[in-house]
Amino acid sequence: MYNENHSHSLNTNREEKMACVNPDGTLNDSAKELLKTVVTALTDEEISKRAGQPLFKIRSSLRELIEAGLIVQEGQKYTISESGKEKI
Repeated sequence: MYNENHSHSLNTNREEKMACVNPDGTLNDSAKELLKTVVTALTDEEISKRAGQPLFKIRSSLRELIEAGLIVQEGQKYTISESGKEKI
């Protein structure tokens, strides 16, 4: 039987563990490294290879950092924004 409340709590816990941006607006170490990686425009696959992280984790982090305004997506490439530069 599908339990909607149980599923939500699992997703919340996963999101908390993978969060790049802390509640106080600071970044965790992996987010800072990711920002440093995208000083030049790269695809998600190129970022994954350079960072040595699985593609699914990179994509999740990119989504979060785009939402925070720290990374900009242009076509298939990602690059650090001016706000992102201020964070590293």
